[in-house]
Amino acid sequence: MAIELNKREKEGSPKTPARAFSKKQEIKVAHELGGLRNPNSGATPFMPGDIRIPNLILIECKTKMKKSESISIKKAWIEKIGQEALFSGEPYSCVAFNFGPNEENYYIIDQFLFQTLIEYLKNSKEI
Repeated sequence: MAIELNKREKEGSPKTPARAFSKKQEIKVAHELGGLRNPNSGATPFMPGDIRIPNLILIECKTKMKKSESISIKKAWIEKIGQEALFSGEPYSCVAFNFGPNEENYYIIDQFLFQTLIEYLKNSKEI
């Protein structure tokens, strides 16, 4: 007796896998920040995180599959990317997230990096 696979379809069209939304966000973040997208999106222990700006920062990307007004941020995401940055030699880490496909990205950084940013802005000639 053969077992049929259930198709994930809604209104006659196949549902786009979550991986496609994630990859699109990762490509956008890497392009906008001048970073490198890690192959397999950090799924291997040899290349943690999703985006790397060498010798600077490791970024974990999170996106919603549908446009939304909220997202739950998990402490584990922040802690994990921080540990991965430490072990891979990057001095900083952050989590990039958005509220759905083609939405603006926002970034979560720790207090040390935020203080560094504040000091930089205070000392820049733009203020």
